[in-house]
Amino acid sequence: MIAITDRLSIGTLFRAFWGKVAITWGLTLAETAFFALMPLMIGRSIDGLLKDDWLPFQFLIAMFVVVLVVATGRRIYDTRAYGTMRVELGKAQYARSECAPVSVTNARVLMGRELVDFLEDTAPNTMTALVQVIASVVILLSFHTMLALSTGGSAIVILLIYMAFSRSFFRTNAGLNEQAEQQVTALESASPKKVAAYFLGLRKLEVKLSDMESIVYGKIFAVLMAMVAFNLWFAATKSGASAGDIFAIVTYSTQFLGAAVTLPYALQSLTRLSEITHRINRSTSDLMEEGA
Repeated sequence: MIAITDRLSIGTLFRAFWGKVAITWGLTLAETAFFALMPLMIGRSIDGLLKDDWLPFQFLIAMFVVVLVVATGRRIYDTRAYGTMRVELGKAQYARSECAPVSVTNARVLMGRELVDFLEDTAPNTMTALVQVIASVVILLSFHTMLALSTGGSAIVILLIYMAFSRSFFRTNAGLNEQAEQQVTALESASPKKVAAYFLGLRKLEVKLSDMESIVYGKIFAVLMAMVAFNLWFAATKSGASAGDIFAIVTYSTQFLGAAVTLPYALQSLTRLSEITHRINRSTSDLMEEGA
């Protein structure tokens, strides 16, 4: 449970519900490990079936069954575990905001739920992406050093691209959260002009954030698509790989692309959550001082 004196943050949620988080993340890592091996197993199955060797294909089918059981079980458990966290966090926020305007309390309760969303969705997706990135680089290294250098180098470049925009993301998210706190007040005013001004202000900030995201992801995709094209060309013309190996190389390269895009998204989520954490805890401190 969350104590009244606890700072509301991802760390607090993790400590209060570490058992539930450990189970969900453990299942996520198991599922990810199987998916990371799947392209390699498919490539081996292709080469095996071409030689009338069915053993790799049988291992692949067994892996499919295990992944199905693990993935289904994790999703059933996730909904219940993280639903409990949202209930406890909402109760904790309500208990600390009795003196706050309804508009502010409503907005910050919704913001607080994003902390649980991070543990449920973003953090597991980020772990999955990290495992896939590392597995892709290691397995591509087993084929040729140049393939691993290509993928690893692209990862460094996309992180540098995100870092160049991180402060702008923080400021824009702060503006969005500030605007969200005024929503109920604007609607309660019953003034068409005030309501229109509120939604126009919200739209302006959303467009600004979307434009930044589009620029960042456009640059990131350009880097990653260049990497995939290079790896395909190199595998087909320079490595002397078999058909199954070329399939595995291209699949791991595209898998790396999908996983690498997740990492800047996770960093952006952390940027937003750092602003939210500061905001909801600043509110808590102010209210406790006023009530003293």
